[in-house]
Amino acid sequence: MSSSGLAGADLQVGARVEHLELEGVWAVDPATGREGTADLTVDGGVIVELRWHAGRSRGRTGLVVAPGFVDLHAHFREPGREDAETIATGQAAAAHGGFTTVCVMPNTEPPLDEASTLRAVLARSSQTGSPVGVLAWGAATRRREGTGLAELGALAEAGAVGYSDDGAPIPAGLLRSVLAYAGMLRRPVADHAEERELTSGAEANEGLVGTILGLKGWPSAAEEGAIARDIAILADVLAADSPDARLHVTHVSTAGGVELVRRAKTAGLPVTCDVTPHHLALTDEWLAGSRRWSWQGAAASNPWADGAISGAPYDRSLKVNPPLRSSADARALLAGLADGTVDAIATDHAPHAAVDKEVEFGLAANGISGIETALGVLLEAIAAGELALLRAMEALTTGPARVLGLGSADGAAPGWPSLTVGQRADLVIFDPDDEWLVSESSLRSLGKNSPFLGRTLPGRVLATVAAGRLAHLDPELR
Repeated sequence: MSSSGLAGADLQVGARVEHLELEGVWAVDPATGREGTADLTVDGGVIVELRWHAGRSRGRTGLVVAPGFVDLHAHFREPGREDAETIATGQAAAAHGGFTTVCVMPNTEPPLDEASTLRAVLARSSQTGSPVGVLAWGAATRRREGTGLAELGALAEAGAVGYSDDGAPIPAGLLRSVLAYAGMLRRPVADHAEERELTSGAEANEGLVGTILGLKGWPSAAEEGAIARDIAILADVLAADSPDARLHVTHVSTAGGVELVRRAKTAGLPVTCDVTPHHLALTDEWLAGSRRWSWQGAAASNPWADGAISGAPYDRSLKVNPPLRSSADARALLAGLADGTVDAIATDHAPHAAVDKEVEFGLAANGISGIETALGVLLEAIAAGELALLRAMEALTTGPARVLGLGSADGAAPGWPSLTVGQRADLVIFDPDDEWLVSESSLRSLGKNSPFLGRTLPGRVLATVAAGRLAHLDPELR
């Protein structure tokens, strides 16, 4: 099936996909652990046929079709900062990136700490005309200030998928209560792991690059100490007869952090975690002007001595929380993704208005507008042999679904990402061999704060189908 054949289909953005035939595409179905050449047909917005070709496929060729991606962690900024992103523009950006379900974080203005605010966000997402599903984390504490519990029960009734004070770590005393209550409500707690006494004023990873650039260091211990604390609290809560408590550690960025999660899982604790594409593929070298991927340099490298500098230093789009780490950290995250320690890849899509980024580096807002470039970054890792395509698709689909408790693992229930016949179609169709130029005009997000501006990435998303409706169609195919 060629992209020209896809263009020949009767597809209208926003409309139900009445009929779509994909012949001889490379299908990836993480729900069954299978990939290979197949024919897939959608009728009336439902997958009606998936026929795997006989014989063993020698390798991927042509277009790829996979379940629509699920993002555990994104910021659509509405309410409060619609100049940076709205729910509608966030949905458009998500569809452009291949995402059909997005979980928005509660650090809006006002935060999602009350049922009425959360309901308004979910209602707004259904009024935009986009079929991209929007789920929401409720705040764990009132106004995300860590001084008292939010109305967890009311938030659950309003549709919260879990609880988080993302951007702010939950204080130890309150975390114990949040885990216990969330367990009774059968919802996970996602904590932002940061010991703030160690990060006050920090601007970059503590190490050679930050020192030479004169940026105050952010030690790995700030993350690892918080993760160790959270795991210890979870163990205590479980011992106190709260068997359904679940901890999710979001945007793990250090080798020590992923090792702590690995040990917790080995001990049988209900701990999950996610990593971002930028922490997998970028390092603190990029702050100095290096533009090589994390796997291209030595584990302990000096970008100035290695001749890796090709860009300007202090790119404010690279200021993120947690900061970009070392190549050794990125390699540990890739290893954790490969062995299953890391459950999901989450974009931490953080669009910002120019006024919040185009300032002195240390004063710039944290975050990368990354939901549209995630697939391309991961395909770079796959092309380099650092990641398997099936594992990447799993970490973008069934992995996050397990964290959230969506659907059922047999692929039969709605909400579980799969290519199961009879399922409502949630699909992404992309050409991994076709590049696209990342530019302000090509990004659908209002946030243009991407370190990839002016760079080509692989993996043009040709079409995204969400809830049986067309959410995105590449402009060249219209």
